[in-house]
Order: sequence, then C-alpha cells, then structure tokens
Amino acid sequence: MRPISCCDKHQPILTCDRLSLGYDNRPVLTELSFQIYPGDYLSIIGENGAGKSTLMKTLLGLMKPVSGKVTVNCRRGRNCIGYLPQQTQISRDFPATVWEVVLSGLLGRNGWHPFFTKKEKAAAMENLDRLHIADLKNASFKNLSGGQQQRVLLARALCAAHEILMLDEPVTGLDAVASTELYEALTELNRRDGMTIVVVSHDIHNTILQSTRILHLGKDGYFFGTPAQYMVSEEAKMFFPSEENE
Repeated sequence: MRPISCCDKHQPILTCDRLSLGYDNRPVLTELSFQIYPGDYLSIIGENGAGKSTLMKTLLGLMKPVSGKVTVNCRRGRNCIGYLPQQTQISRDFPATVWEVVLSGLLGRNGWHPFFTKKEKAAAMENLDRLHIADLKNASFKNLSGGQQQRVLLARALCAAHEILMLDEPVTGLDAVASTELYEALTELNRRDGMTIVVVSHDIHNTILQSTRILHLGKDGYFFGTPAQYMVSEEAKMFFPSEENE
C-alpha cells in the first residue's frame, strides 16, 4: 500500500484555468477550465486532432500554454506526477531486465545519485507486486509480451508518481485481453491505493467504465463532468449515436 496522500482531498490537486493550447501561438484548444481532485480517474477523449496529447504535454510541463494557467497543488509540484507515454518500437526493444527498467523510474525522483537506496529498491519491488509481475523481475524486457511490457512500464511510472499517474494511449498495440487487464490494473490503483489517474484514450467504451470524470475535447468546444452527465450530453452522441433515440 502506498503512503497516505500528502494532498488535501477536499482541494483540487490540478487546476486548468482558461487554458489555450497550441503550437507557434496558434491555439488548438481555447478557454479550457477544469479541476482534478485527489483520487479522481479522469479520461480525456474526443476527436482526432482536438488536442488530447497536446493537453497531456501541457499538464506535464513539457509544453507551455498559449495562455491561461495550469496549477499543480502538491508540495512536490509536478514531481508528484508519474507518466506513461505511448509505446514505441524503441522502448519495446530496450535491452534491459524488468528490474532495471522499473528501477529507472526512480532516477531524478529525489535528485541524481549513483546508487539506489534500500528504501528505493523496496518501493520498486512493491510496484512489481502491485502489478502482479514480481515473477518477471529478472526477465529480459524485450522478450516480454506487449501486455507484460506495458505493466512493467506502468510499474516504472509508479516509481516516479507520488500522487498522479498520467497515461497517453496506454493500450495502443495491445490485444483485447491485455487491454482489459491493463484497465483493471489502473482501476485497482485508483480505487485501492487512491492514485489519481489521468488517461488519454481512444478506447472510449472501456475507459468510461473506469472513470469518475470525463473530459471530451472537440473542435467546437469541450465537455467536463461525470460519466453519467457525459452519456446524456451532445458530445457523447459522436461515440454513442444510439443514445439519441433513448
């Protein structure tokens, strides 16, 4: 079980205030405002080209907004965030053991140092256990299945995460069984351990089942609210056209 959150559960852990995002000062999203509270599970969905990955990069501090503000209300700032990017073939072929990959998530967490402490190694082992892959500790990462690799990378991201775990299309390239298992792992981390989850996904039907909040980005605006509110919204008709007749 991870340590008790250092954040006030009654205060937003992340706030976007009138955010406009884009490239070369040309916004693809404008006037975006929402709040994420500790323990939320936010799914970011919507049209292709609507700015989902751009928003993720901005939340992570990898891109600056055109205007507006992102506030991370944690004493560690953005260091409270663990990030699982989209997999690439390079990451799939990474020549290291599972243990080495997971431990690398601790690099930079408390400043650079040449050796991992006993406490850090225990945290890495705990994350392997949490994701039920401790038996793969000494296996070669590149020889694992896609689903196993993604669990290893998720354990690595958890080593970096204090409060928030952000994931960009985490089931891309996975088969149906591996995708379901990964979503189940995220749900367990959220509901059992209280980890705040923010996930960009095209897998609309599955991700909605896990979520406490939905952010739908469209070319003409956005929706932010609960899954129940989303299912009766105009934005939901893009993915659930049958709802129009109910």
